[in-house]
Amino acid sequence: MIAALAREAKREAEAANERRVLVLAGDRDRGIDAAYDAIEAVEDGGRGGSTAVVSTREGFRFEEHRPRNADELLGRTREVVVLDCHERFVPNALGRCVGAVDGGGLLVLLTPALDDWPSVRDRFDDSLAVSPYEVGDVTGRFRERFVDTLRAHPGIAIVSLGADGPEGDAVERDGLTGETATGSDAVGRPTAPPDATFPAATYETCLTTDQARAVRAFESLATPGNAVVVEADRGRGKSSAAGLAAGALALAGADVLVTAPAFRNAAEVFARAGELIESRGVDGGETAAGGGARRIDAPGGGRVRYRSPAEAAELPGDPDVAVVDEAAALPVRLLEAFLDGSLSVAFCTTVHGYEGAGRGFAIRFRERLLDGPLAVRDVRLDEPIRYARNDPVEAWASRALLLDARPAVDEAVAGTTVDEATYRALAPDDLLADEALLGEAFGLLVAAHYRTEPNDLARLLDAPNLSARALVAEGRVVAVALLAREGGLDAETRRAMYEGERVRGNMVPDVLTSQLRDEDAAGPRGLRTVRIATHHAVRDEGFGSRLLDEVHAEFGAAVDYFSVGYGATPRLLRFWDRAGYRTVHLSTSRNDASGEHSAIMLRPETEAGRDLLARHAAAFRDRERDGLSDAHRDVDPDVVVGALRACSASVPLDLTETEWRSVVGASFGPGMYDSAPGAFRDLAMAALVGGSDLDQREERLLVRKVLQGRPWESVADGLGYVSTAACMRALGDAYEPLVERYGTEFALREWERFISD
Repeated sequence: MIAALAREAKREAEAANERRVLVLAGDRDRGIDAAYDAIEAVEDGGRGGSTAVVSTREGFRFEEHRPRNADELLGRTREVVVLDCHERFVPNALGRCVGAVDGGGLLVLLTPALDDWPSVRDRFDDSLAVSPYEVGDVTGRFRERFVDTLRAHPGIAIVSLGADGPEGDAVERDGLTGETATGSDAVGRPTAPPDATFPAATYETCLTTDQARAVRAFESLATPGNAVVVEADRGRGKSSAAGLAAGALALAGADVLVTAPAFRNAAEVFARAGELIESRGVDGGETAAGGGARRIDAPGGGRVRYRSPAEAAELPGDPDVAVVDEAAALPVRLLEAFLDGSLSVAFCTTVHGYEGAGRGFAIRFRERLLDGPLAVRDVRLDEPIRYARNDPVEAWASRALLLDARPAVDEAVAGTTVDEATYRALAPDDLLADEALLGEAFGLLVAAHYRTEPNDLARLLDAPNLSARALVAEGRVVAVALLAREGGLDAETRRAMYEGERVRGNMVPDVLTSQLRDEDAAGPRGLRTVRIATHHAVRDEGFGSRLLDEVHAEFGAAVDYFSVGYGATPRLLRFWDRAGYRTVHLSTSRNDASGEHSAIMLRPETEAGRDLLARHAAAFRDRERDGLSDAHRDVDPDVVVGALRACSASVPLDLTETEWRSVVGASFGPGMYDSAPGAFRDLAMAALVGGSDLDQREERLLVRKVLQGRPWESVADGLGYVSTAACMRALGDAYEPLVERYGTEFALREWERFISD
C-alpha cells in the first residue's frame, strides 16, 4: 500500500513538476521500514543516489545528515528527502529539507501518531526547557499547528502506521491533487536581446524570463557607479543569474569580487560563472578544500573571486564589480562598505527564506543605498526554477513555518498615533487561535532581526521562559516585544555556571557570571528584551518607548531588573539610555548576526537589582579605561561615547599636582599630551561617563587618541583635521572645559596663570 501511494504521489509530482509530501505517522521503526518501501518504489531499484535522510540515527544506505546539520542540504537538490521527526524535530531542519526536494520529488516525514504528537517531548523540547524550567513545562502548540497544516493542505499524503505491522496501516489522506503540467511549462528558453552586451550564451542558459531580466539588469554593472538589487523567494534562480552575469563580466575583462555569509551560499554563483567561462574554451581556477572553485580566471585578465564578508568589505585588489549574495543575512555595517562610487555592485537577497534572513537589508540598508552615490536598479524574480509556480508544498511550508510572515500593510497602520494603541499580551493560545495576529507579530519580529528562523516560531509558541507583548491599533500589531525571564537560579546552578557550565536561556546572567566572574549574578530575577520591533510605517513616533514603559509597569513588581543585549549602534544606545538602561558590558568581538559589538544593559527595579548594576557598572568603567586601548581599540567612537554615557558608575579623579600641571599646560600653554597620558585618560573617562559639553568631533577625538591610543596621523586623517598639528591643538582645546569642570583648586590656580598672562 505505501509503495503504491508513493508511486502515485511521485507520478503526479513529476507530471505537474511539483513536489509532494508523504507522512508516515506512528512507530519509529515501522516508519523507517515504510520509508525504505517508499524509496524503493519511486527510485530505480532503490539505489539511493538521489535520496537524503535527516535523522539522529545512523546506518542508512543513503546520504545522511543530522538534524542540527541539515543546512548541509542548502544549495543541493534530491528526488527524495526523508526527515525523521521522532527523536529531535527541529523546525529549521524541516525548512532545509523542503528546500532540497526538486520538482517531481518527494518529502517523506516520519512522525509519531499525529493525534499524539503535540504531547510528545523530544530533544528539541529539551532545548526550550531553560533553567529553572523543565521539559514538562514546554507546550506542544507548534506541533499542534503543524499537524493541522499537514491535514489541511493539498499535496500531503498521510499514512497511520499499524502497531502490529503493514496490515494495520491506514491511509488518512492520499495527497493527490489531480494536477498536471500547465501550459507555462512548455515556454521556451529566453534568447538574448538584440542590443545585449553579454554573450548570447548568458541569456540562452537562463531557465525563465525572470532570470533573463535579471541578467539584463546586470549588464549595467559594466559601468562604475551602478547598483542592482535582486530579490527573490527561494528557488527562483537569483544566484544562477548573478553567476552568469559574473562570468560575462569576467569575460569582458572585469575583476568580479563575490561575497556571501559563507562560500556555500555563493557556490551556485561560481558554478554558473565557471560554466559560462568554460564554454568559451577556458578551464582554470583555484579550488578550496571545501569544494568548488573560489577563483575563476577568464581570458583577457578578468576573474571571479570569493572573499569572506569581512575581507570583501575592504575591497581587496580594487575590484571593478562586487556581487553580494544573501545580502539580507549580512550586517548593514558591512554592506555599507560596498557603497563606493568607484565600482558597481549587485546585492542579491532571499525574501521569506528558511535560512532565517531578516529584513535589515530591506528596511535599514535601503535608505542608505538610495542616499548613496550609486544609481540603483531593482529586479524581483517570482517564477520558480525547480518546480511549478503553484507547487502546493511551497505554500504548505510557507504557512507551516511562517516563511511568508509580514507585518501589517503600511496603509493599515500609517498615521496611527501612540495614544491610539492598546497594550496587550500575546498569549501563545491567542496566537495559535488567530493566524492573522500570529503572522503580523512574527512578521514584525522577522523585520527587527537579521536572522529570525523557523525555530523561533516554535520558541514563541512553546518556550516556557518567553512571553510576548504588543501595541495594537484597530486590530493591527504596530509594535511587539519578545521577553525572556532570566535569573532566579539556585546556588548549585549558579556555582556550576561560575565554573563554566552553560545554562541555556539565561544570556545576561551567564555573561555576568561566567565571563565577568560574579557568582551571585544569576540570583536576582531578570526580564530580558530579546527583541523589540516597531512597524516601519510608524517608526520614530514613540511606539517603542511606549511599549517598554508598559512592560516596565506590568513586570516591575515581579523582577529585580530588566535587561537587554544587542548589537550596539549609537542610535540604539541612545534609545536604551533614554529608557533607563545602563551599560554593564561591551563584547570584545563583533556579533555574527549584527556585525556590531554587543552591549548588555540593565535597568534595576529592587535593591538586589541596584546592587547588581552598581558592581557591574563600576567593573565596566574600570575595564574600559584600559580595554579601549586593547580589545576595544577598533570600536566605533560614537559607540564608545554612547556606551560610556549610559554607564551609571561615576569616575573618581585623583590626579597629582604634577599630572594637573601637564593637563593644564597642554590645554592652555605649551605642555604636551605625552607627558601624562594616564591623567588625560582619566579625565576623558570622567567627561564621557558624566556627560560632556563637547561637540561630537571633540568626543571622537578623546576616544580615538586618548582612550584608544591611535597614532596622531591616523586620528587627524580619520577625523578630518588639516594636519597633525591642528589635531594636537584641537585636543588641547577640548580639555579646556574639562579643566574648568573637574580641576582642583591647585589646577584652577595653575589655569589662572595662563589666562592672566
